[in-house]
Amino acid sequence: MRIDVLKSKIHRVTITEANLDYIGSITIDENLMDAVNIIENERVHIYDITNGNRFNTYVIKGDRGSGVIGINGAAARKVAVSDKIIIVSYASMEFEEAKTHKPLIIFPNENNQIPE
Repeated sequence: MRIDVLKSKIHRVTITEANLDYIGSITIDENLMDAVNIIENERVHIYDITNGNRFNTYVIKGDRGSGVIGINGAAARKVAVSDKIIIVSYASMEFEEAKTHKPLIIFPNENNQIPE
């Protein structure tokens, strides 16, 4: 049996841009992506703490160290710049493997940077 478990979580980052005219996705600072092992084009779930909206999209790399968290395309209507969000990805694995799996979770600061 396979189950879906938490793989990666970026907790409480701030949206820095919302671009309705972009083709879609979320732009994430590459440093944040690396810290939680999220890759470009990976499906992620977005949970907006500020307004309660939830949606799925895919990741594109943002400039390393920029702190960018950009919601693009139609999803830009579900958020506002300065909203706090949680970014989560899940992995499917065998039940026994899932029992020992440890997700990668980070808590960036107010500038979307990883604290030292």
